[in-house]
Amino acid sequence: MAKQEELVFLPLGGVGEIGMNLALYGYGTPSNRQWIMVDCGVTFPGPDLPGVDLVLPDIRFIEAQKRNLKAIIITHAHEDHYGGLNDVWPGLNVPVYASAFTAGMLEAKRDYEGGRADIPVTPFKAGDRINVGPFSIEAVGVNHSIPEPMSLVIRTPLGNVIHTGDWKIDHAPSLGPLTDETRFRELGDEGVLALMCDSTNAMRDGVSPSEQQVSDGLRQIIETAEGRVAITTFSSNVGRIRSIAQAAEAAGREVLLLGSSLKRVVAVAADIGLMEGVKPFIAEDEFGYIPRDKVVVILTGSQGEPRAALARIARDEMRNVAFAAGDTIVFSSRTIPGNEKAIQDIKNGLVDQGLHIVTDSEALVHVSGHPRRNELLQMYEWTRPQMVVPVHGEAAHLTAQAELALQAGVKTVPKVRNGDILRLAPGPAEVVDQAPFGRVYKDGKLVGDFEEMGIDERRKISYVGHVSVNVLLDSRYDFLGDPDVVAYGLPEVDEEGEDMEDTLYDAILGAVESIPRVRRKDLDVVRESIRRAVRAAANEAWGKKPVVTVFVTKV
Repeated sequence: MAKQEELVFLPLGGVGEIGMNLALYGYGTPSNRQWIMVDCGVTFPGPDLPGVDLVLPDIRFIEAQKRNLKAIIITHAHEDHYGGLNDVWPGLNVPVYASAFTAGMLEAKRDYEGGRADIPVTPFKAGDRINVGPFSIEAVGVNHSIPEPMSLVIRTPLGNVIHTGDWKIDHAPSLGPLTDETRFRELGDEGVLALMCDSTNAMRDGVSPSEQQVSDGLRQIIETAEGRVAITTFSSNVGRIRSIAQAAEAAGREVLLLGSSLKRVVAVAADIGLMEGVKPFIAEDEFGYIPRDKVVVILTGSQGEPRAALARIARDEMRNVAFAAGDTIVFSSRTIPGNEKAIQDIKNGLVDQGLHIVTDSEALVHVSGHPRRNELLQMYEWTRPQMVVPVHGEAAHLTAQAELALQAGVKTVPKVRNGDILRLAPGPAEVVDQAPFGRVYKDGKLVGDFEEMGIDERRKISYVGHVSVNVLLDSRYDFLGDPDVVAYGLPEVDEEGEDMEDTLYDAILGAVESIPRVRRKDLDVVRESIRRAVRAAANEAWGKKPVVTVFVTKV
């Protein structure tokens, strides 16, 4: 008997974590499914991954059957939804569908980073439909904190799925589109098998404030500030940048953009007509000639990034731009978990300079781009899905949305995490299989797993340092000259004031001399004896055991 065709959902990132969103939808029999990929995001490394530039989803599952992958559709141009495409696409080489803004951001990223594949993008916007394999996909306009976001309706012979992407309901955004209530209600009438829904704010009650209220809050700060005003925000939030620029103009102030990512985003937005009606920005070298109460600076660095404009201002390292006591710095952003200390360090640097800091705890200067609980309930009411699958979030967020959906009367709310293959239809929704998933690391020009990139060894060295030893033995297996010892990342002296390298040198002499001459012919024995002796001596003097590399050569 022929196996039955199924519709399955497989997240390889973003379900059980914030960021690195990548979803696969498959249709067919278990041994012969055709796939589409929705989004291809990254996350950013913390201090526990020294040297790593980006964290990418492990896509070996879909690489192994890339001939069955029909398309990649990108919902919007936030890094956690599209940032992995430049590194992942060359190994897949399938059609990519995205908005004009997303396509422009991809191109700008490629030009900025250099040496990237030229990814051909087919324009795809709200209202458009495409057919790929057994899937018919429609884009539906939603509001979010970036231009041209979209939800996707994925139609299949076994039912319709709505993949919300990132969204919120804002009736007065500074930049469209509005979340298309009419279309979602029509889709509800057509019938929705599953709603795969953003969970980022599922733990927050009520409704998100409107971007218009944020604009009003920023306008008030700009109008009442006595000195300069600097506002740091996410560079992709073009609507926020427009609001700030228009508020500045209304207050008779010029606007300066600081930060390469901000300038790239604004250039892409201008190319597709999103900056119309905004007065041209001033050049950096004009800043010093403008009175303090006649300028607003929009700048990068809201997450404490050490090389961004705000951090450099906190360290007073900018050539043409400096602030004075009494000036105002506004954090028009939220703190991404893990960045708290870096942001606080920058705030302390700014406070030391006498600057006045405003955050979203003092004034309405930021609003999230994700739906709170009442907005989620609205989406359930519009679309009336048979099941809700919480995505985009850590376990707490996913569980909060699952409980909300069940309370709202949704009959089926499957529990899914990265790597689960969830059968959506036919029959009851259930996890039917597991796929390999995980993380790979972009490190310089290379991409690989934890071991391949040497991250574990690098992390060890960052804690305990490294000692190199070079020993030459003569024909009688005695020392030929003094051993060479080079210690990196170790204290210079121990608590007795003895030079650390001298201590290690003595340990090397003792280790070799304690080996009977006849056994020194086995250079591996000599090598290992020295390694152990150096680690033991360092541990006794310092309390830590360094990584030790030993070279022994018989001349």
